[in-house]
Amino acid sequence: MEMNRRTLLGAAALPLAAALPARAADDWDAVAAHYDVTRDVIQLEHGNWGLMPRPVLAEYRAQLDRVNRETSFYARRTMPGDIAAARARLAAAMGVGVDEIAFTRNATEALKTLILGYNRLRPGDGVLMADLDYDSMQACVAALASRRGVTVAKIALPEPATYQGLIDAYAAAFDANPRLRMVLLTHVSHRTGLVLPVAEIARMARARGIDAIVDAAHGVGQIDVTLPALEADFIGINVHKWLGAPLGVGALYIKRGRVADIDPDPAEPADAPLAIHTRVHTGTVDFAAQLTVPAALDFQQAIGGAAREARLRLLRDRWVDRVRDLPGIQVLTPPDPRLHCAITSFRLTGRTTRAENMALARTLLDQHRIFTVHRDGLASGSCVRVTPALMTRLDEVDTLADALRTISRA
Repeated sequence: MEMNRRTLLGAAALPLAAALPARAADDWDAVAAHYDVTRDVIQLEHGNWGLMPRPVLAEYRAQLDRVNRETSFYARRTMPGDIAAARARLAAAMGVGVDEIAFTRNATEALKTLILGYNRLRPGDGVLMADLDYDSMQACVAALASRRGVTVAKIALPEPATYQGLIDAYAAAFDANPRLRMVLLTHVSHRTGLVLPVAEIARMARARGIDAIVDAAHGVGQIDVTLPALEADFIGINVHKWLGAPLGVGALYIKRGRVADIDPDPAEPADAPLAIHTRVHTGTVDFAAQLTVPAALDFQQAIGGAAREARLRLLRDRWVDRVRDLPGIQVLTPPDPRLHCAITSFRLTGRTTRAENMALARTLLDQHRIFTVHRDGLASGSCVRVTPALMTRLDEVDTLADALRTISRA
């Protein structure tokens, strides 16, 4: 896996990383230099959104200046073509047709559109979700009970998880609910970083007449994957997390031929065409953010998806490998490389309450200058999430490992 030799948007050329992770250090220092991240603390909470690298931020500022300066003279004449070109770049990067993708403001908006608009449900049908799914998406699935008259089922994913165990958990849920017609699948959990074998589960669901709606908010960009590889017809993604676009850019994917299975947005006219853009109606958005997407894709593609994923795995494995066997530390994300990437969560053994994990995150910040975040919602209890990113240094995750050794001895 090699880093591309091309220059990052006019910035200093990146040295080639011929064999990650063995020769990554100098090259990744060069990558990190493009990010103006605060070093007042060790920032290991990059899961909220992705920091824009300096060249992308410069492009965003330029686009913001243009939109603000030219206002409707630009917006009503040539901007639609520029937005369409940005959408086409995203579609190509995701491996899908331009008619299969539409901009949204975030993955939540995209998934809300898909879940609440999925119109193949009939009273008495079933829908399925899991404890690791995102809270807002669980709420949307639960709302289908009153909106569509369906039965809502929820499962707790096995912990510790195994690849086959996850597939078996969904197979058992499918068997237990023979009237299931839709399942929500989360590609990478925002709670623990667990990577679900989405393609296998989606295939299994399809064979039973069940449609999968996939939350890939944390998958795209963290993992080197295109949307067809997930084998689902309905997917919501973020572009402002792991791809480093400005805040306020997500996307909706509906496989060609499936648009009719999602209701048009009520704000669309009654005679709106059968097209993906009619399924989500956002009104006025941050046009400059959407126009910056090509610059964000340029930066990430200069690094390369495989190299980016390898770096994120290195950062994660470096601290996890040093603490997994410590007494008193419970790492929730499995060691199987198919089931994790950058994000990993942990807790102190037996400390499962929200208050205990909030206190643990505070201890890391107050005593060790390490910023993390607690996460709730797991059937097994709360935890603390660690999320490195491309600007994270190896010494910073080493400091986390040292801090956890100290905490485990306390």
